[in-house]
Amino acid sequence: MEASKRRVPRRHDLAPLVQFRKPVLSPKRRRLDKSLTIDDLRRVAKRRTPKAAFDYTDGAADGEVSLARAREAFGDVEFVPSILRDVSTVDTTREVLGSRVALPFGIAPTGFTRMMQTEGEIAGAQAAAAAGIPFALSTMGTTSIEDVAAAAPASSGGRNWFQLYMWKDRDRSMALVDRAAKAGFDTLLVTVDVPVAGARLRDVRNGMTIPPTLSARTVANAIPRAAWWFDFLTTEPLAFASLDSWSGTVAELLDTMFDPTVTYEDLAWIRDQWPGKVSVKGVQSVADARRLADAGVDAIILSNHGGRQLDRAPVPFHLLPSVVREVGSELEVHLDTGIMSGQDVVAAIAHGARFTLIGRAYLYGLMAGGREGVDRTIEILRGQIERTMRLLGVRTLDELTPEHVVQLRRLGPRG
Repeated sequence: MEASKRRVPRRHDLAPLVQFRKPVLSPKRRRLDKSLTIDDLRRVAKRRTPKAAFDYTDGAADGEVSLARAREAFGDVEFVPSILRDVSTVDTTREVLGSRVALPFGIAPTGFTRMMQTEGEIAGAQAAAAAGIPFALSTMGTTSIEDVAAAAPASSGGRNWFQLYMWKDRDRSMALVDRAAKAGFDTLLVTVDVPVAGARLRDVRNGMTIPPTLSARTVANAIPRAAWWFDFLTTEPLAFASLDSWSGTVAELLDTMFDPTVTYEDLAWIRDQWPGKVSVKGVQSVADARRLADAGVDAIILSNHGGRQLDRAPVPFHLLPSVVREVGSELEVHLDTGIMSGQDVVAAIAHGARFTLIGRAYLYGLMAGGREGVDRTIEILRGQIERTMRLLGVRTLDELTPEHVVQLRRLGPRG
């Protein structure tokens, strides 16, 4: 066989075959562009954020079993695609609590958010408004109700929800509810799984107090993260609702403030005070879902608080099909805990959830790049949702059914 002839390649021959990537001058933009998954954003966040702040987001209670199981539950999903369907376009919108949302997830309420990155709740609210999804502000947030409403008003696409912890000081709690209503927040998330604080051991070991307790290890960990400290020290000091004089741990703060005597009667009283929709967050059994449906709430959120309260609590995704069968025709069933990809969101919707909420995934993006990092989180999840829908052969969220997912069994009751 005759050997191939060699020649020196000419410039016009190479041009169609090779192209050089345009340089990206912004280090932040480079970091975010290289982040293709939420796990990628998490790795960037860990490099850029002091350990105490990162672990407050990343950690869970006790042995962190609940969080691990929640993520395993999504990993144990097997998808069943339908083939030969026209999926040239897909529609990710749906009606949630009376209004249309662009994507089947929103930003969950998170406390102490400006400690993670100084843009905090403003970055989350504005990114959510731009994407057409709801943003939930925590009672323990670090930006005021009024400032969030001003940063993401309804006129610019903002849809703000307020998450309520009932405090022992009922008047103070209801004053927050009144402020949220006046600021145009349309939904109240009443969180019911914090009668006392969970044992968040990472926070204790890291000296996660208010104000922070510095040790030699804390200082050594902070030195390579100068950008975080520069932002932290040159922007508005962290401000919390009535916490300025507190000098204990976060868990001690929660135990001091939150009311372990709250009952269904209190929930009915709260509902009477609120003019908008009411959703109850922290539901972990079919029996409680049934009772809440009978009580007339608009939605429930199956959640074990991201594994941050009762360790070894029920996995929300495992609970979802039973709850949807019991009450899905009477109220909206939403879900959080363990969501780290668009595939997780699609699996939850296929199993009957009306909507989902992301907490850590949003905070990883925030720590990785502020507002741009939150935008990147939403962009990653949107792309994964749309691609998964196409690969499953569905064009709308309503076409997703339990037949599209098989929940492989790793854990189950014995005998």
